[in-house]
Amino acid sequence: MLIIDAREAESLDKALKKYKKKFEKAGILKELRRRQAYIKPSVERRNTILRAIFREKMNHQN
Repeated sequence: MLIIDAREAESLDKALKKYKKKFEKAGILKELRRRQAYIKPSVERRNTILRAIFREKMNHQN
């Protein structure tokens, strides 16, 4: 649960902005999306390897 300390002098917009930044930093939405579907460990490992290969290709092209 995210808690934002909103002071009386602070506007609602500033408090909302703080909340959004904290929400993004916590990675809650990313975690929710990741948990929506089960991915087998072998598939996850393969995706990680393919991403690494792609990154290496991109680095060597420059």
